[in-house]
Amino acid sequence: MAAACSPRLQALAGAAAIALLALPVVRKPMEAGMATHMLAQFPLLVTAGALLAAACPDWLRSRIARWNALGIAGLVAAAGVLALSMIPRLLDLALADPRIDAAKWLALLLCGAALRLSWRPAGLVVQGFFLGNVLPMMAVAGVLYQEASARLCNSYRLDEQAFVGQALVGLAGAVAVAWLAWAAWRTMRDERASLGEHAGA
Repeated sequence: MAAACSPRLQALAGAAAIALLALPVVRKPMEAGMATHMLAQFPLLVTAGALLAAACPDWLRSRIARWNALGIAGLVAAAGVLALSMIPRLLDLALADPRIDAAKWLALLLCGAALRLSWRPAGLVVQGFFLGNVLPMMAVAGVLYQEASARLCNSYRLDEQAFVGQALVGLAGAVAVAWLAWAAWRTMRDERASLGEHAGA
């Protein structure tokens, strides 16, 4: 769907999403629960950042591409942000300190932009390396959330923590299966196209 929309419309959608998420009537209830904080607000901010990146001008894309060969730098930065976002202590700090919260928002938006600008240039090999690091990390964090006998995040209940842990493990598995299926389909499509070209020649 994103590809069918113009870059301007995508950027407007991203800006609208940010404005909506920033409204106290939306933000406070979303941050009141660990599940909605991590599993709803975080992905929505990443998505909003990716939508905003659609309006990135060509001259800026060219400058970014100089240091983001094969999307490696952008994906490394995104992996770092995703790793930090799974540290429970940072959730407490973001709720208590507006400066940390602002940094959280900015980091997640930039994470989405980095993923948008790096995913296609990365290709299957680099994408697989990225997911091969991020998804196991997510699953391990999920297991730790479930097995911890005490609250890792003081702002949320222990049962919420266990639920988020289960969701992280499930999400990691679902993303892995989806990407492997997509990668297999793309590889077979490219092979068929290559065979068709050879047959035509």
